[in-house]
Amino acid sequence: MRNFGLIFVLYHPTEEFLENLFKARTVCKNLVAVDNSPEADLHLHQLLREQGMQVIFNHNEGGLAGAYNRGTELLLDQQCEVVFLLDQDSDIGASFFEDMLRDCNALGVEEFLVGPKVYEVNLQSCMPAFQREGNKGMPKRVRIDDEVKGMIPALFVISSGSAFSASAYRKLGPFREDYFIEYIDIEYGLRAVSQNVPVYMNAAVTMRQTTGKIERHGKTYTTNHGAGRRYYSARNAVHCIYIHRKYWGPQWVSTLLMVLQVLRVLQYEPQKLKKVTALLCGYGDGIFGRLGSFEERHPHIATFCNGSKQQKVLANNSTPDMAREEQA
Repeated sequence: MRNFGLIFVLYHPTEEFLENLFKARTVCKNLVAVDNSPEADLHLHQLLREQGMQVIFNHNEGGLAGAYNRGTELLLDQQCEVVFLLDQDSDIGASFFEDMLRDCNALGVEEFLVGPKVYEVNLQSCMPAFQREGNKGMPKRVRIDDEVKGMIPALFVISSGSAFSASAYRKLGPFREDYFIEYIDIEYGLRAVSQNVPVYMNAAVTMRQTTGKIERHGKTYTTNHGAGRRYYSARNAVHCIYIHRKYWGPQWVSTLLMVLQVLRVLQYEPQKLKKVTALLCGYGDGIFGRLGSFEERHPHIATFCNGSKQQKVLANNSTPDMAREEQA
């Protein structure tokens, strides 16, 4: 079995999320806990170290992408051949790493990016695979709920639960920290496809995911993300789809996704003005390629949208939703 390590990202973890961490620790001895919380919990960090975990306090620098990059740098320095990513709201089985590594090894290649089948608990369904056919139109969604074996080619995989080889990371480079949180994994998957690094969903391995306050409304649903998350979602969608338009499709797709978000906010969510303002601001920044922190680029708008300190924490909560708008 290849030498592997796990990056487990924390952000104001609850007892339930810490249980997910300790469960992962029992089946992965080389674990790096990256705490992205704004303030350090020294007692928690000491507890984790006493249980044999490595701890990085990242202070949310570079958002979720920064946490992934800092953890990967450490594991590669320790000669890990495969790196797993796991977020605090993800639940895995006891044989998760063994099964994933077995199927990754069966690919017979040194460079790969592989994710599990992701079961969204709140939606009671699995995330589809997105595949590209031809050179026109949007990627197609492939439902994999009933698939129980085989590697399914995909344009990207959800970051949590994914595994990538050290050689793939060295070829592709780090995750984009100027994206902060949204579309990090989509961009990385499309980058991999563009550089001939194979990307697959492993139908034989399932991970359970609980994405915040996601709610179903008939045949659709809403994520209830804060205004800050909405800003990054709209902006990064525009930018990501543009730079990878050869593989994702026409630019109007990002406009459609933004309009879809606006409609869902207006239909189902509170704080409509703040969230719609953030979406429109993000869309404009994406069109002109203006990246970086929402607060640094638009301090007054960000203050209005994020409101109190607690709302800002919720808006910047570094748990990715991985293109839930496309999943509906």
